[in-house]
Amino acid sequence: MFEKFTSGAREAVVAAQAEARQVHATRIGTVHLFLGVIGAADPELASLLTDEGYTAESVRRLLSESSALGGRDAEALESIGIDLESVRASLESTFGEGALDEPAPPKNGWLHRKAGHIAFAAASKKALEHALREAIARKESEIRCEHLLLGLIRGADDDFTAIVTEPDRLRKRLGKDAS
Repeated sequence: MFEKFTSGAREAVVAAQAEARQVHATRIGTVHLFLGVIGAADPELASLLTDEGYTAESVRRLLSESSALGGRDAEALESIGIDLESVRASLESTFGEGALDEPAPPKNGWLHRKAGHIAFAAASKKALEHALREAIARKESEIRCEHLLLGLIRGADDDFTAIVTEPDRLRKRLGKDAS
C-alpha cells in the first residue's frame, strides 16, 4: 500500500514515527499520525488545519495537558474527598522528590538511540486502510495527506477525538475544499 503514498504522505508517516519516538510511545498512535499530517500538509491543507485551530504546537499542548492528571481530574477526585496535592506531597515525602515524574527513556542501541521502527497502533493501521479507501472512493491513484486525514476521521478513536472534537466538521471542510 505504501507504494501508492505521495512523498508528502510518506513524509507524514515518517514524521508520525518521529513524534511517537519523541514522547517514548511504544506504538504510533492516531494523534502521532495527525501530527505527521499537520507537518507534511501541502499549503492548502495546512491553511485549512490552521483555520480549524490545528497546528503542531496546539496539538502537542493538548496532548501534554491530557497526559497527566489535570484540573478536571483534580476536581473530580476532590468531589469524592481526595486532595490530589496532598496525595502528591505524601508520595514525594515517602519516595522522594520527583517520584511521580516520568521515568527516563531506556537507553538502547548505538549512542543510546532506540533502534528500529515503532509499530503502528491498531487504530492507526485502520486509519491507513481508511485512507486507501478514501482515495479509491475519490477515484484517485495516489494517497495524499488529505486521504490520511480522512482516514483518521473515518476511524476516529478516543485519542483522536480528544484532540479533534468535531471530526465531521473537518470532514465537511475537506470535502468542500477538495471540489
